Amino acid sequence: MNSTPRPALDPQWATWPPGARVVVRRRLTPDEARATQAPATGEAKSVTDVIGIVLSVSPGASITLRTDAGGSHESVEVTIPAEQLVAAKRIPPRPPRRLPRQPVD
Repeated sequence: MNSTPRPALDPQWATWPPGARVVVRRRLTPDEARATQAPATGEAKSVTDVIGIVLSVSPGASITLRTDAGGSHESVEVTIPAEQLVAAKRIPPRPPRRLPRQPVD
């Protein structure tokens, strides 16, 4: 039995409006956890974080996010069941992209 206290889940997640940028920590399913297992140590992750934009919320049931992918990754729509939620909070909007640096003459 794991005696580590779980972070309190903010009940406000159920009232987040579409368009809010959030980070959600969710429990991995046993199959997902096995997929993260390190061959050398046998250790596996039990949770993962998802940063995204709220698309919809079903209070007590699930939250659907569009991942806030940066770089070359594409956004993905993810629905997270309420029973997998460990922690969740709103975060500020993504900062604007910077222009590439130009050489100084």
